Amino acid sequence: MTIPRPPAHVQPYVDALGAELAVRFLLHFGGAELYIARDPKGGSELAEVLGMPAARALSALAERTVLPRRVPTAKPWIARYLKTTAGLSHAEIARKLHASDVSVRRWVAGLQDHDAPDDQLTLF
Repeated sequence: MTIPRPPAHVQPYVDALGAELAVRFLLHFGGAELYIARDPKGGSELAEVLGMPAARALSALAERTVLPRRVPTAKPWIARYLKTTAGLSHAEIARKLHASDVSVRRWVAGLQDHDAPDDQLTLF
């Protein structure tokens, strides 16, 4: 099965963790600051949620590249990933991402909010 291509800001996480684990990581930590230890020993939330191999992989990633302070949310990519790999409905994806079904439909179709037709935009 082919997964949707991750955006550039998410690609390092997918390279380090694999797509499935990267999605779990983004769903759990996305939008928040996260300290990644240089030499993880266990006991951290990261190790508890993803396991020590993933904590070590992220530590290695942080050593070779500059990661943003806050973990990206990557909701459009996660929506496409969940639709493609798990076959979830738009409503199920919307609940997981805490987003509207309208946004999920746009994301799955490959559109961003700024790509919406003019008749769907509300100007103030």
